[in-house]
Amino acid sequence: MFRQFAILASLFVLLPNLADASCLRTNLTKCLDSACAINATTNRAARCQYCGAASANNNAQPDTGARSVSIGSSTKYIISSSELHDAPSDPGQRYVWATRLCLERVPDCTPDDVTETYDTLIEQSCTTMIQDEARAQEKKQNSANNQTQSSCSDKISLCMKTTARCGSDFSGCADDSAFTRNFSVCVTDARGCDKYASDIRAELVSRRDAAVKKQQDQMQRNVKEHAKKREETAQKNQKLCTNDAGRESCISEICATMPNNCGLGFADERSMATQLCKYWDTACATLK
Repeated sequence: MFRQFAILASLFVLLPNLADASCLRTNLTKCLDSACAINATTNRAARCQYCGAASANNNAQPDTGARSVSIGSSTKYIISSSELHDAPSDPGQRYVWATRLCLERVPDCTPDDVTETYDTLIEQSCTTMIQDEARAQEKKQNSANNQTQSSCSDKISLCMKTTARCGSDFSGCADDSAFTRNFSVCVTDARGCDKYASDIRAELVSRRDAAVKKQQDQMQRNVKEHAKKREETAQKNQKLCTNDAGRESCISEICATMPNNCGLGFADERSMATQLCKYWDTACATLK
């Protein structure tokens, strides 16, 4: 009713005495479709979204520049692409705008012809949109209801092992409170998996505990390995300090590089080698 009133109010100047005239409504529909049924072959709700309900725009904002309308061999009654750039985005205003242009193009037609011809098409388009949305929602719900424990476990596990959650080794969820917080988010994201949540949680806690234990065991092995290496090094050093074995070995190595190899009569070479190996005395004194 509001649409009818708006059209009549904006078009009263176009209403000469046409009572005996005949409107070719096929051309009128073709003209209106060029503004209101863009891409209708792939979008059955086009008429509703472009020239019907404003709420329909929540699902798909009209593209005022796009053109995909079957216009036949003549463009006489068609609103051009360049004109569409000026089309209002509000469906009600666009409907009035398209009606004004089409009544100028299609002879002998009145706002009543527009209402009687096109309102039904818009209503059908809106009904189709509602039905499609209902089917999509039902399909989505059925998909959620048809989740198996295995598929739910895979989805939730993948979610939990992301870097933002627990990590692949569960290191981010070693604490129970962190595990519970992240698990709740992942279960919510995995629609239709609530009924399996308890079993999947128990499974993941078991994996988490095993992963944490593995990390702890590895850490203990590393500690033991380092302790063993330190002990071996200490024993080796202790042996080298017994009877000044390390220092004498050092002196022998340096003398081997001297011109006379610290031989008899070349006490200065041996004295120099002894000074260079003095650090052994300091090191061994520390070990005692």
